[in-house]
Amino acid sequence: MLEYLWFIPLGFVIGGLGTIIGAGGGFILMPILLLLYPGESPEILTSISLAVVFFNAFSGSQAYAKMKRIDYKSGLLFSTFTIPGAILGAINVAYVPRHLFNIIFGILLIVASVFIILRPKIEKKKDKANSKYCFRRNIIEADGTVHIFSYNPVIGMILSLFVGYVSSLLGIGGGIIHVPALVCILNFPVHIATATSHFILVFTALTGTIVHIIEGSFSHVIYQTLFLAIGVVLGAQLGAKISNKVKGVWIIRGLAVALAFVGIRILIMAL
Repeated sequence: MLEYLWFIPLGFVIGGLGTIIGAGGGFILMPILLLLYPGESPEILTSISLAVVFFNAFSGSQAYAKMKRIDYKSGLLFSTFTIPGAILGAINVAYVPRHLFNIIFGILLIVASVFIILRPKIEKKKDKANSKYCFRRNIIEADGTVHIFSYNPVIGMILSLFVGYVSSLLGIGGGIIHVPALVCILNFPVHIATATSHFILVFTALTGTIVHIIEGSFSHVIYQTLFLAIGVVLGAQLGAKISNKVKGVWIIRGLAVALAFVGIRILIMAL
């Protein structure tokens, strides 16, 4: 048990970074687990990662709730669709050809990163009040900052289903896809997107974790998961506070770099 104590500071770093960009930290943890345990099955490693993502997201969401940055209505709507995706992904991880999927997904992450980096700025789309799909939101943060935006809920629901599936399948946490999708496609303000994504991750990661518990994936990795969870809970609180001082554009750039890193890492492991 004592040999896993260093997982606490590792979890602290993962929790802090994951909360700042609203990605849950799984995109950092999963490659590390793959390097530390080259002989373990994907089911075991994704079960650890998803459990840690849950604790990270739960802790970070509490901090973001105090800042009043979470769009609860949108978050609950999207969570409804990430849950079935998460169940399917957790079940399929043992059957889907990982080699081919890793190559395809690695390429997709790199393409997404390039798209975000080359995009000069994220422009707010004009509201279309007459659109039958227009879902208008008015979010007021604790410091008085007002965010008024609208989006197509159908697109958001479809994206959430995909995010839930990929999150459980790869154990990387859906926020790494959800945040840029919320910002670039659904017109969410960056800080609202990161906080809401973290809130959604609570349900997504918990669902995947429950499936893995039922399947018995945690039989011999309890201590690793526990110590990582302790670290991410503490790190998430600090990450949420730091995010308050980080400009939105830097969050997006940081996420783009993270996407590229994960994409390259997945490709290297697959080739």
